Amino acid sequence: MNWQSLVDNRQRFFWVLQIAGWIGYALVNYIGSKVFEMRDIYVFVIVLNAYAGCLMTVPLRYMYRKAWNASPWVLMLVVFSASYVTGTLWAVVQKFNLWEIYRHGYRPSEWFYYFQQGLDSVYIVLCWSGLYFGIKYYQLLQSERQKALKATTMAHEAQLKMLRYQLNPHFLFNTLNAISTLILVKENKDANLMVSKLSDFLRYTLNTDPIKKVPLEQELHALMLYLEIERVRFDERLKLNVQVSDEAKQALVPSLILQPIIENAIKYAIAHLAQGGVIDIKAQVFANELLLEVGDNGPGTELVNGQLVNAQGVGVANTKDRLKTLYENNYSFVLSHNTPSGLKVNLRVPFEKAVKNEQD
Repeated sequence: MNWQSLVDNRQRFFWVLQIAGWIGYALVNYIGSKVFEMRDIYVFVIVLNAYAGCLMTVPLRYMYRKAWNASPWVLMLVVFSASYVTGTLWAVVQKFNLWEIYRHGYRPSEWFYYFQQGLDSVYIVLCWSGLYFGIKYYQLLQSERQKALKATTMAHEAQLKMLRYQLNPHFLFNTLNAISTLILVKENKDANLMVSKLSDFLRYTLNTDPIKKVPLEQELHALMLYLEIERVRFDERLKLNVQVSDEAKQALVPSLILQPIIENAIKYAIAHLAQGGVIDIKAQVFANELLLEVGDNGPGTELVNGQLVNAQGVGVANTKDRLKTLYENNYSFVLSHNTPSGLKVNLRVPFEKAVKNEQD
């Protein structure tokens, strides 16, 4: 059992603190008895006093819970009144234990002697009450903090799902439009092949949790499924150059994070080259960061401060939003001109190595 689970179980947490606190009270009194050279039998008085204090303060818990939602003034009145009554009664029990055990059955001549010097006991019970409310407020604060974190996490996951699922209709529109074009020009064989490849790719996207990150090796496999669809359209005009280190293949990345970038490269670069073009995909790990690069040799486009001037569609914006949501400011997304022509996208994210069961 860890500390957090103990704190979350309020019933168990109360009894652990209650027993531990009164054991501590007994130990302090025992040390004090040694300083004042009390006889050994005084140990029984200490144990009985601590036991009585432990039992008599338990009802205060239920009383305070009943008055918890009362106004501050009423709550203060309840706390001081209950502490005074409980402390006074506890002082009576302590004197009885002292006189019965340590003084061999001594009885005072007047009954009010039992109530004398009872303020010390009242102060101890007030301290107990203060600790009770302090711990109670701490638990409520932790509970509210957990609720806020849970709400933030749920909103965070909902945003990720929205961004991730936004890719599907965007990609489907482009692919179905291409299939429709193939059917219109009566290239039914290619259209049928494209539908088959599309079903494989969609099966992968449906089986992948949009919240979880996947190993880059798995992401590359998904990209190959996507590129098989595009190769039906472009055939030999689409060439691919992949340079990924073994270490980078084990890195965790958001699912389909590269697909919209590749899609843009095909749409705005490869499709505009009569002789076709090349898409370069590079990945390596450096300084505990995963460096990803996607480049093409297309005609390129105008950039201002690393931003597309005539940006259209959701691909780049979606990718940036997903990275921002997942990594906050601990990432980099840079657009630049490729050499000798084309556009290049560089991504930098923290390196997280996939464990074995995440790859199975």
